[in-house]
Amino acid sequence: MARISGVDLPRNKHVVIALTYIYGIGNSRSAKILASAKVEANKKVQDLNEEEVNRIRQVIEAEGDVEGDLRKDISMHIKRLIEIGSYRGYRHRRNLPVRGQRTHTNARTRKGPRKGTVAQKKKATKT
Repeated sequence: MARISGVDLPRNKHVVIALTYIYGIGNSRSAKILASAKVEANKKVQDLNEEEVNRIRQVIEAEGDVEGDLRKDISMHIKRLIEIGSYRGYRHRRNLPVRGQRTHTNARTRKGPRKGTVAQKKKATKT
């Protein structure tokens, strides 16, 4: 099993798809990595030899942040926005959509389940 950037790649998938299991690598970046590492994209992970895995690993390390470093950078950027009190930081702090989406009727994923209106009990009247 190939292990790259702390992630075990699935053995029975094509390399171009398996690389997308690494946080920070999508389809296009995966194709670029394989092209610069000179590895066939439609090859299965189980068919890769050690030399090809090492070339892929070197290209990923040279290209930039993935996995833990990228997650840390993103969380630091969000913390900075919150600390300086920007509008985006305010939206992050309140768990609301950050990029201008409407929230009057939608945004249930970000806001969570609806909080239903609680009916008030009627007080007993004296007779």
